Amino acid sequence: MLRLEGSTHLRQRLVCSTLSGRAIRIDRIREQDQNPGLRDFEACLLRLLEKVTDGCVVEINETGTTLRYKPGVVTGSSSLVHDCGTARGIGYFLEPLIVISLFGRKPLQAVLRGITNGPGDPSVDVWRTTALPLLRSVSGAEGAFSLKVSKRGAPPQGGGEVRLAVPVVKSLLPVALTEEGMVKRVRGIAHSMRVSPQSSNRMVDGARGMLNKLLADVFVFTDHMSGPEAGLSPGYGVTLVAETTTGRHISAEAV
Repeated sequence: MLRLEGSTHLRQRLVCSTLSGRAIRIDRIREQDQNPGLRDFEACLLRLLEKVTDGCVVEINETGTTLRYKPGVVTGSSSLVHDCGTARGIGYFLEPLIVISLFGRKPLQAVLRGITNGPGDPSVDVWRTTALPLLRSVSGAEGAFSLKVSKRGAPPQGGGEVRLAVPVVKSLLPVALTEEGMVKRVRGIAHSMRVSPQSSNRMVDGARGMLNKLLADVFVFTDHMSGPEAGLSPGYGVTLVAETTTGRHISAEAV
């Protein structure tokens, strides 16, 4: 068993442990903090890993400052449903989930519920427009990845829902991103939930007014949701993605 200390890089530690099959023990998790131990969103991540693996064993002491994790076999799932809570965005859980599911026994079909667009974590729009194209290129599975936003959720109450599909791959191609290139086009999406639709239009006008001074190929689409699809809290924001001449995607967002 590999022994580690502290709460830093918890997701990376769990991913490496799961893929290598080596058990880990993490001590002194926020031991000197006023609120010591694992946070609720970290416990939620552990429950998610239990759902996509078979034989996983998680042991946490009474204070939450010590974690023992024995990884299981990544099985994948065709009907996974998980509530990510409202402490962190869905993007926090997408990163380890997708990496692990690539090497499962069968493809993953998952429904994740929580905050789709919020500060602190990459939004589902960033994942869909930047991370998934990179994964398609290094895995060779062009049409197998998908991330669809069924409902949008903003903090503090969330209420969003996304549908994720991840294939199984045998190997990944090396990533070479040494040439950034020049920006040739910009695409974006301005979303709004439970606010006036004019909020999205104003964000589009502001983004295009600035970017059109630099290049002409700029399109920012609007995505206004209302009713059950708008989640439980009002919110709005914009995500911009610049595509370069070398095929790179550079994203920026504000919520």
